[in-house]
Amino acid sequence: MLVLTRKKNQSIMIGDDIEIVIVDVKHNQVKLGIRAPRNVTVHRAEVWEDIQKENVAALESAKVSASSLSSLSSMIKGIKKKKTTTEKKDEKK
Repeated sequence: MLVLTRKKNQSIMIGDDIEIVIVDVKHNQVKLGIRAPRNVTVHRAEVWEDIQKENVAALESAKVSASSLSSLSSMIKGIKKKKTTTEKKDEKK
């Protein structure tokens, strides 16, 4: 981990297009300003962790849904196959 010392209104650059500015320092709290391109997402760590948990849960849900869809697809194919067989029998009559 890189540790830097900065004062109020000083900044840190990350790459060419992300700037972290020390906006204010009071007691044990530091306010940061972040300038970054719109395509760069910026979250507090605890929010990011929650997002990751939700993404994992959504992925698990999608796996269940995919499995259910596969079962449903097999059932539909079975129904179509029975229907086709029945239609062929009706044509022979």
